[in-house]
Amino acid sequence: MYVPADIYTRYLRLRGEDVVMIGGSDEHGVPITIKAQKEGVTPQDIVDRYHNIIKDSMEGLGISFDVYSRTTSEMHHHTASDFFRKLYDKGEFVEKTSMQLYDEKADQYLADRYVTGTCPHCGNERAYGDQCEACGSSLNATDLINPVSAITGNTPVLKETKHWYMPLDKWEPRLREWILEQHKEWKPNVYGQCKSWLDEHLQPRAVTRDLSWGIPVPVEGAEGKVLYVWFDAPIGYISNTKELLPDTWERYWKDPETRIIHFIGKDNIVFHCLIFPSMLMAEGSYQLPENVPANEFLNLEGDKISTSRNWAVWLHEYLVDFPGKQDVLRYVLTANAPESKDNDFTWKDFQARNNNELVAILGNFVNRALVLTHKFFGGIVPAAHQLLDIDLDAINEFKNVKETLGANIENFRFREALKDAMNLARIGNKYLADTEPWKLAKTDMERVETIMNLALQITANLAIAFEPFLPFSAEKLRHMIGLEGADWNKLGNTDILPARQAIAQPELLFEKIEDAAIDAQIERLERIKQENIVAAFKPAPVAPAVTIDDFAKLDIRVGTVLECSKVKKSDKLLQFTIDDGMGSRTIVSGIAKWYEPEQLVGKQVCFIANFPPRKLKGVESQGMILSAEDADGRLIVIGPTGPVKPGVKVG
Repeated sequence: MYVPADIYTRYLRLRGEDVVMIGGSDEHGVPITIKAQKEGVTPQDIVDRYHNIIKDSMEGLGISFDVYSRTTSEMHHHTASDFFRKLYDKGEFVEKTSMQLYDEKADQYLADRYVTGTCPHCGNERAYGDQCEACGSSLNATDLINPVSAITGNTPVLKETKHWYMPLDKWEPRLREWILEQHKEWKPNVYGQCKSWLDEHLQPRAVTRDLSWGIPVPVEGAEGKVLYVWFDAPIGYISNTKELLPDTWERYWKDPETRIIHFIGKDNIVFHCLIFPSMLMAEGSYQLPENVPANEFLNLEGDKISTSRNWAVWLHEYLVDFPGKQDVLRYVLTANAPESKDNDFTWKDFQARNNNELVAILGNFVNRALVLTHKFFGGIVPAAHQLLDIDLDAINEFKNVKETLGANIENFRFREALKDAMNLARIGNKYLADTEPWKLAKTDMERVETIMNLALQITANLAIAFEPFLPFSAEKLRHMIGLEGADWNKLGNTDILPARQAIAQPELLFEKIEDAAIDAQIERLERIKQENIVAAFKPAPVAPAVTIDDFAKLDIRVGTVLECSKVKKSDKLLQFTIDDGMGSRTIVSGIAKWYEPEQLVGKQVCFIANFPPRKLKGVESQGMILSAEDADGRLIVIGPTGPVKPGVKVG
């Protein structure tokens, strides 16, 4: 999301637009407190460490924020508190007492990420209390089946607590009009997710939580409570703008002429399209975002990126491992951007795009044009003479590049825009190959002057076109050809470089990446994968002791699988019909990833018979099938080693 935002911002700056790029570290999430507990430090220690790493890495990649601040700043605390207080004083919140999960051993209420359990929608047994990462469903901790405290491993109890809620249902009619009617031009993945949520109808959502880390709720009777991070974090865009522009910040948030664009990932669509706009509507003086061009997920080597599993390309490490190759990463991330569907980053593709595109196409053309100019004209731009059809054909191929490239950027089609820019280099390579100035130099230097003038004009066009995408390389190229700045209005022209202008000695824009560098990255990921397997294989801590009476409460039986099929609209769930000795019962289990239905028909399995019925994807599940997880995460169904009568109790 940062590279697309930077491309868009740099493009607007090229056009002379008044634009501010805002970002910051979201520092009040529960994962921060969990990490701090594990390391034995304070949450502030954690956020200080990572804020500096992130900020420095962004600068290293050329992400041109006008301000990159943080939600632990004094400005943000004041801004978020004032925002809450204004809505509170206007009566925009609903005060509710509810039952929340509480860990009696830890003596604290459990924030969503401190609770894990089984997702009621897809059966994933490792869902968090706020979201199931398997199916993407938004959850409340109390929705989980068999919830467990991540602090102590105990089963939490329900305990009464008071919180303030944002009545999202109040703003649903206006949201439907604003999004579904007024913004049909939004990307299909964004529009579709919003429509899905609105069709299921919005519910009030808590804006406070029982936690010590965060912004204290600024009202009486709220001791020990902080603003929920989903409410606090988006206000950071406003507080960061105030920090940058203390006297004029309102113009960027409240002027009707302002265009606000949110660049995010798909896991934040709901927050930026429904929840934050509801907050702005309730406050009443802010402009709503004009567009939210969210991308889908980018996987890494075929597996979902996970920072907790260290399955990621860490930017600060990349900048050390590949010095001077910031633009290579920017290029590959843009070329592979998951703009409409999930996509995959692989190190082999990274290498191929660098070697076969940046080096062989873009770098090759620029180097040829500059080397030939020095060879034939001593590094001086020659004048153009009479143009032939072959020259005019080349000019016609790129004369509209400003319109096509600009339209793609303005419509957030960055992959297509990048192709438009690279096509200039393809045109240049073909032009030189077709005209062969190195041969003509023996007989017609005037013709060579025209050819090389046009080749250098294409080079100048490349320096402008690639500025939003590859800022380091574009700056280097401008320096080599003596181009003062990048003037967007000149893109597509053939008189950017004046005749007789001197150009510098050519330097390689890009260099080949050898197999050894790529193999090192692949080997690192393989080590991480093996470490994750070993970590997953470590037996879980033994749960607190129970009595025989506790165990006796579980009615575990053996059943024979009569039928098994996949649950519709789910790639994780299987539906079983089981002979339980007294008849048949239906059980839904999240093991479709590891078994085909026909593999299980006729097998005997152990199941818990006295779980209360639960609906999973519309199917009522009357129990739970027991399974064990092996070292590579595969779930293996547990059953007797020999045939027994259905209905036999296990104990």
